[in-house]
Amino acid sequence: MDTSANVRYIVDDVSAAVDFYTKRLGFELRSNPAPAFADVTRGSLRVLLSGPQSSGARATPATAAGPGRNRIHLIVADLDAEIERLRGDGVPFRSELTTGPGGRQILVADPAGNLVELFEPASPA
Repeated sequence: MDTSANVRYIVDDVSAAVDFYTKRLGFELRSNPAPAFADVTRGSLRVLLSGPQSSGARATPATAAGPGRNRIHLIVADLDAEIERLRGDGVPFRSELTTGPGGRQILVADPAGNLVELFEPASPA
C-alpha cells in the first residue's frame, strides 16, 4: 500500500503550472500527460496538477471552485534573494513580506491562483 501524501491543486493550464513549479520553485517533473494532468515533486512533497479535463477537477463542486487560503509551505534559506529572483521572473505576489516570531514569509500565486508560502525560519537565539 502506498503511504505517500499528496497535494492536489486544480489549475486552468497544466503546462503553465508545470513551468511555474519546475522553473520557479525547483520542483521536478514526475509525469506530464497534459492537458489533463501532471505531477511534480520537491523532496517528499508531490503536487498533483489537475487541469479542467482531469477527473480530479471534474469532481470539484462549483461551490468549492477557485483557490482558497490553503497553501504549500516551502522553506527557503534566503527569502530576500528568492523574492528578488521571482519578481524578476514576473511572478505575482499575494502578500507583503511579513515577519513573526518564527521567521519571515511571503505568498506567491501559481498561474491558477493557488498559493505557495515561501518561509525563512528565524535564526535560533
